[in-house]
Amino acid sequence: MLAALKASGHLGSAKSTTSEATSGEGVTIAHAVTPALREWYAEGDEEELEYVAFTRAAQAALQLLRHDPSAPRRRVVISADVPAGSLLREEIELGSSTVRLPQPVQLKEIASIHLDGADAAEAVAAAADVVEEALAGDPDAQFTVDSAEDHELEWYAVSELDELA
Repeated sequence: MLAALKASGHLGSAKSTTSEATSGEGVTIAHAVTPALREWYAEGDEEELEYVAFTRAAQAALQLLRHDPSAPRRRVVISADVPAGSLLREEIELGSSTVRLPQPVQLKEIASIHLDGADAAEAVAAAADVVEEALAGDPDAQFTVDSAEDHELEWYAVSELDELA
């Protein structure tokens, strides 16, 4: 994903067929503070709500890793500032942070890049192997996923993209 971002200058495309999480052609799945998330976590301030959406994006990264065995076993979350009106809500249930981005996210819209450190690779690999079982309610699988989530993603400036890719 980072190499594709570096090469193209954007995430997603009108005809996205890469390993990005997509729902339908050209629509990238992302996570954001949605009305459903605000309602579910009513006592949370904006920063807390953003952290919940960020955490869910990291969980979604595990699913991408599960379906791309050739990818390095490190989660990547890219934070971007996109106009709220450009997001298509996926409010399937109360508390959902899922949105769809029908247009590419340009490099200039990216605020930061978050990536697991090398020390997290083993835990992330194990979590990617069982993430779907955890989502289905398997407590042992959830324990494994939680172990990966114990690793905080490292923050990188967009200017560091060349080194990260």
